[in-house]
Amino acid sequence: MVAAIIPAAGVGARMGKQTPKPYLLVGGKPILAHTLEVFESMKEIREVVLAVHPNNLDYCQERVIGEYGFKKVLRLVPGGKERQDTVYHALKSIQREEGLEIILVHDGVRPFITPEQVRGVIQGARRFGAAILGIPAHDTLKRVDSQGQVINTLERRDIWQIQTPQAFQAPLLWRAFVEAYSQDFYGTDEASLVEALNLPVMVVPGSSLNMKITTPEDLQLAEALLPLFRQKPRRKSRAGRPGV
Repeated sequence: MVAAIIPAAGVGARMGKQTPKPYLLVGGKPILAHTLEVFESMKEIREVVLAVHPNNLDYCQERVIGEYGFKKVLRLVPGGKERQDTVYHALKSIQREEGLEIILVHDGVRPFITPEQVRGVIQGARRFGAAILGIPAHDTLKRVDSQGQVINTLERRDIWQIQTPQAFQAPLLWRAFVEAYSQDFYGTDEASLVEALNLPVMVVPGSSLNMKITTPEDLQLAEALLPLFRQKPRRKSRAGRPGV
């Protein structure tokens, strides 16, 4: 059995809008709904755990899950203070799920993930224990100090930009979280918790189109990209500003 955890509890301060990022509209539909559609359509995914801001639980249930008829979202849980806490809340809700083999974690505001990429990390996790999506860095990368002065240039061939989904064998992900909290360690992503155990993480090639919508410019780009990814007819959304 494969379950997907979708953290969508951020407020999106960099977006500069009152509406939290997951509920901003792209093509007349909330970003989060576009993301959930991909996992809803995949036979490999048995269930989805959605973690949202505590203030938005009712709004998300009515205006996203109910509005668009997502049947695989079996659990809706409140997010935590940090992303790691949010994912942990979701993880605890399925800890005792029978037959749970693989757990995926995917950002709620990455709507352009493809089923093929999801299948790639699932296969990687089955083989290696942990697998993440990523793309090689194409630009020159430099380490810069707090005054804006270049310290050195990084070797680009060794640098990958990591995306989601990230996939893990269920017992491994649970162990990684327990160990992290026991050490008071907060990682930048789920894979970093596995890395802290000195265990391997496989990188599966992703796509630069698998963008995380973070800024107003990202939102404009997403509107332009949407026709390439969503060709089927869409129903007009009633989504507006959630009560936060």
